[in-house]
Amino acid sequence: MSKIIVAITGASGSIYAKVLLDKLTLLKDQVKEVGVVMSDNAKDVWKFELGDESYNDYSFKFYQKNDFMAPFASGSAKFETMIVAPCSMGTLARIAQGTSSDLTTRAADVILKERRKLILITRETPLSLIHINNMQAVTQAGGIVCPASPSFYSRPATFEDLAATVIDRVLDMAGFDLQTYRWGK
Repeated sequence: MSKIIVAITGASGSIYAKVLLDKLTLLKDQVKEVGVVMSDNAKDVWKFELGDESYNDYSFKFYQKNDFMAPFASGSAKFETMIVAPCSMGTLARIAQGTSSDLTTRAADVILKERRKLILITRETPLSLIHINNMQAVTQAGGIVCPASPSFYSRPATFEDLAATVIDRVLDMAGFDLQTYRWGK
C-alpha cells in the first residue's frame, strides 16, 4: 500500500492531473493515502481547460499550498512517491535549486533528500537551456523527468485516453500494478 503525494501546478495540461486522480481512485486497493496540493494557478487552469471544478469531487485529502504542517512536509511521514502533474517550468526550477517556498517544493525536497521517488510530468515546449539544466539537476538528484509526450500506438480515441498513455507510464514508474496497453500484446 503506497502513500502518494500529487502536486498540481499551473502548467497547461490539467487533463493529466485529472486522469492521474481518476486512476488513483481506481487503484484504491494499492493506495494507503493520497495527499494533494494544488497551486492557485492550477485551479484556474483546470477551470479554463476542463470547464469545471471537478478537482473538488475527489475524496483525497487536499492541502493548502503553504501548509507546512502537512504530513509530507517531513520525511518521517514516509510518503514513498511524489508525482507533479503537470509540472510547470517554474516549479521544476524551484525543485532543481532546492527552493522550498511552498508545500509542493518542500515535499519534493523531502522526497529527494529521503531518496524516494519524485516524478515530474513536465509540460513545456520548446525547452530553453535553463529548462534542460534544471531537468539535469533534478535527474542527478534522483528525480525522474517524464515529459507529457503521449504515445499513439495504442490508438487513443479521446483526450483522456491520450493523457492516459503518459499517466499509465508514470504509474508504472511509481510501482503500481495496472491494466494498460503493453507493446507487443
